[in-house]
Amino acid sequence: MSKTAYIYVPAPSKKNLEIGLDRGLWGWKSPTLDRATGRPDVQSLEAGDYLVLAHIGPQARVPAGGWANATLKRVIVTQITQPYFQDTTQVWPDDTYPERIGIDLLADEANVTGQTLGDQAAEALRLSANKQGSALVYPGTAALAQFVTELPTTGEGEGEQQPQLPNEPETVTHSGADSALVEVLVRREQSKLRKRMLGGADTFTCALCRRHLPVRFIRAAHIKRRSQASREERLQLSNIMPACLLGCDELFEHGYIHVTDTGHVAVSDKAGEHPALKEAAGQLAGNSVGGYSEHRAPYFAWHRSNIVQ
Repeated sequence: MSKTAYIYVPAPSKKNLEIGLDRGLWGWKSPTLDRATGRPDVQSLEAGDYLVLAHIGPQARVPAGGWANATLKRVIVTQITQPYFQDTTQVWPDDTYPERIGIDLLADEANVTGQTLGDQAAEALRLSANKQGSALVYPGTAALAQFVTELPTTGEGEGEQQPQLPNEPETVTHSGADSALVEVLVRREQSKLRKRMLGGADTFTCALCRRHLPVRFIRAAHIKRRSQASREERLQLSNIMPACLLGCDELFEHGYIHVTDTGHVAVSDKAGEHPALKEAAGQLAGNSVGGYSEHRAPYFAWHRSNIVQ
C-alpha cells in the first residue's frame, strides 16, 4: 500500500524549499529524525509514495483540528523517487540536512484552505509544524486524492476535462489509483502551461504542421520530455511548443519526426519502419517550425539526441 507523508515548511525556510524542489531533494537535520519515530517513519517511505509540503500557515499551537479552516500560502505535492539515504554533499546554504529523500514535483498550489486539504492532511501539517518539520506518514493516498479533486480547475481548453480518480479501496494494491493520481496532477500542470501559452486564444497554430485549429486540438507539448526535465525546464515556455492532436504531437513525442538545427521538420529514420507513419511524417518534412529560437534550440537538440537516436 502506498503512503502519503506531510511536512510543514516555515516561512524562514523559503530559500531551502526552492533549492530542494529545484534539486529534487528533501532533507532533515539528524536531531529532527531522532525524535520519537521520526527516522523509522521516513525510512518507511518508498519510491512512488507521496510527500506533501506546506509552506507558511497560521499559528500551529492550537487545539487538534485547529487548521480545519486555515489557509496555507502554498501546498506542494511531490512523489518520492529515491527512498531514504544519507549524504553530506552541500545542497542547502545554512546546514547539511544529511538525511534525505529524492522527490519529483507534481503540483504547486497557492492559498489552499484546510477544507480543500481535508481533515487528515490539515491536521498532519499542523502536527508537523509543531514537530520542527517532522514527516507525518499515513497509509494510502485517499486523502491526497480527495485534496486533488477538491482543487479548482485551472482553465483547461475547450472540451477538456480532468480525468476522474478511482475510489481508493482500503485493502487492495494501489498502483491503479496512484497512476490516476499522477495523471491528474500532471494534467493540472499541463493545463497551466496551456493557459500561459494560449493567452486566452480560441484558435492556435500547430508549430509543426502550421495548421490553425481550435485550441482543444492543441497540446502544450514538452520538447524535452517532462520525465527527464528539471523542475525549471518543465515550466519554461522555451521547452513548450504548440503541437496538434491530429498527429503532430505523437509523431514528435515518439521520434518519428524531429526539428533540425535550422528550425525545420525532418523525418527520422525510425519512421521508415512503418509505411503509414513514414507517409504522415513526410507530409511535414521541410516545414519551418513556428516559434523556433535560440532558446528552444537546445531542447530540440536534446530531442534529436535522446528520442530520435
